Amino acid sequence: MTARLLTNIGRLWTGTEILSNAAIVTCDDRIAWVGPSAELPRSIPGVITDIVDVDLVENLGGGLVTPGLIDAHTHPVYAGNRYAELAMRSSGLSDAEIATAGGGINATLTVTRGTDPWTLCNYVRERLAAWLQSGTTTIEAKTGYHLTRDGELADIRMLRTLEAEPGMPRVHATFMAAHTVPPEFFGRRGDYVEAVASWCPDAATIGADGVDVDCREGRFTEDEARWIFGAAHRAGLLTRVHACESSHSKAVQVAAEAGCASADLLNEATDDDVRELARASVSAVLCPAIAMRHEGRPPVRSLLEAGVPVALGSGHTPGMTGITSMPMVVSLAVGYLGMSVAEALRAATLGGAQALRSDDLGAMLAGRLADVVLWEADHEGAFAWDFGLRPRRVWRAGEPVGP
Repeated sequence: MTARLLTNIGRLWTGTEILSNAAIVTCDDRIAWVGPSAELPRSIPGVITDIVDVDLVENLGGGLVTPGLIDAHTHPVYAGNRYAELAMRSSGLSDAEIATAGGGINATLTVTRGTDPWTLCNYVRERLAAWLQSGTTTIEAKTGYHLTRDGELADIRMLRTLEAEPGMPRVHATFMAAHTVPPEFFGRRGDYVEAVASWCPDAATIGADGVDVDCREGRFTEDEARWIFGAAHRAGLLTRVHACESSHSKAVQVAAEAGCASADLLNEATDDDVRELARASVSAVLCPAIAMRHEGRPPVRSLLEAGVPVALGSGHTPGMTGITSMPMVVSLAVGYLGMSVAEALRAATLGGAQALRSDDLGAMLAGRLADVVLWEADHEGAFAWDFGLRPRRVWRAGEPVGP
């Protein structure tokens, strides 16, 4: 066994609390010990191959260390951009007007389908690397811009292949063929819903972790979501739902009934929705950048007071936001959603692990994966000040990554 020691950490966010003058011992890819530097065990398993005295790193005065951040909602598998569409929306054009002008999800669908796999993979590789370089060691990554069986399954394979490359974050791969009904199935919604359900076992076989359904007006109905979720559960996949992004629906109720791992966005969620999530222990994944776009605010305080596990996501998608920095998302959660720094950090670490149902991520506890970030700051309050706080060093599975 090989071990690494990080010592003289000024402030260590464990996922639940702050420890001062702390130390971390990692053995291979796991955390072996965490606590005050003064209580460091005399005997450590394995051979220590690296000692990092945080107090001496670039004169950070002890520095701030957290678990690797977790982005619980992304759509990184696409080609092209929709800059012109974003400019039109900023000028007041409606989604219908933008679609008439050739924008909308079908624009990304057309370009992505027309992009060769090698080029598409390079685009996705660059995006994933940007996440890790920002201190985000795990992302939930959705497919959803091919909407054919072979294309969507190829996207899952790509994500799994990229995850194994150096310099990549961990990937929770979500099969999202239920993003919208593709043009070739116009007038045959039922056929497409049946097709997506039939693809779930294949998605599970090649490495998908979950299934997501966009359950809102113009996308998929509550009954269609229930049908797809049934197939996903039979295939052993976690389920997620896009809920109440820009208007209210019964999507949260469906998520609770189906035992979804998460209900995402929730910009128009009600008190009844909050109670349903709490009752069913469904995580709420909030994307402050998307909420800003819609000029809405999810009921953060009600969710937290009801005991709903809250996670944060960038909401990265070609038609909405290109954010790949979870530190920026934490800043937006504080500045726009009204979360405290501690609440936002918890949502970006332990809350993300809960939304992904990953018990070995998101906290500095013995036995968990050694995903660790040393930030260019000496206090967690820097997240509220610097919209895009930069990491000084990143360790994934106990090994240093990045330039």
